[in-house]
Amino acid sequence: MRENISWQDSRAFLEQLPRGAFLTVSHGGRLNTMTIGWGSIGHIWQRPVIMVMVRYSRHTHQLIKDAPDFTVSLPLDGNLKKELGQAGTKSGRDMDKFAELSLAPQPALKTVSPVIKGGGLHYECRVIYKQEMDENALDAEIRDQYYSDGDYHVLYYGEIVACYRD
Repeated sequence: MRENISWQDSRAFLEQLPRGAFLTVSHGGRLNTMTIGWGSIGHIWQRPVIMVMVRYSRHTHQLIKDAPDFTVSLPLDGNLKKELGQAGTKSGRDMDKFAELSLAPQPALKTVSPVIKGGGLHYECRVIYKQEMDENALDAEIRDQYYSDGDYHVLYYGEIVACYRD
């Protein structure tokens, strides 16, 4: 059963994100999920927004760059911990993560991209802005620590169109 909640109750989001969340995208008949640990939630352009980051090298980048939406599923109470770890180290180019990790995509309420069944807390987001990182605008310490290989992120801003718990 789904219980609608306010996106503004972001405490669970902020507590779980550093431990991992599933970013799921469906586009062009292809589906993938990946583990994320960085992102933000807030209010931009008078809309509730989640910002996620996807590196160019990730298989998910091939899907999300043209997708109209994405979902973020945050496992609560230690659920799906093993799956989060594996989804963060395996590539959707090489395997069907849903089959291999026994993850079940569950239809979303308002997006084409599904949520992860048993994920706990779900955000459905419509892409409203994307921005490639400008390495010259980035703090040198951050650039040296996280991007020494030149594999930068694209930032995707999604308007939260639904937020609920399983």
